[in-house]
Amino acid sequence: MRRAALLACLLMSLPAFAGEAEIKAAQDSIAGQLHAFRADDNATAYSYAAPNVRRIFPTVDTFMSMVAGAYKPVHKPQSFSFGKFQEMNPTSIIQQVIIVGADGKDYEAVYTLELQPDGIWRITGVSLRASNSLST
Repeated sequence: MRRAALLACLLMSLPAFAGEAEIKAAQDSIAGQLHAFRADDNATAYSYAAPNVRRIFPTVDTFMSMVAGAYKPVHKPQSFSFGKFQEMNPTSIIQQVIIVGADGKDYEAVYTLELQPDGIWRITGVSLRASNSLST
């Protein structure tokens, strides 16, 4: 009896893993923003930003200026694909995205997203680093 109770407590303390629908929804938010960037649809790209990002960049113009200046590969990617996914908690995830920039170089973008009260995954941050390889 004690062993079963201990096992039940341990299982309840493990983090819940995101299901395929949650992973796809988070990836859809990232893809939606990347497609909007490519299409120069700045308002749609900005709509994927989480409230914390909107506080720092309160207008579409300030947001796009930051993206175009500091995140060129994300702003105009040739292509992208999803890599590793990690759930931090039920409302916060990390998603790796491999990006081929306009310069033909590979980049790794690590996105953080939070599930908002409206049920949409919004982007809270992006960390970008260049790879040493060239895509062919």
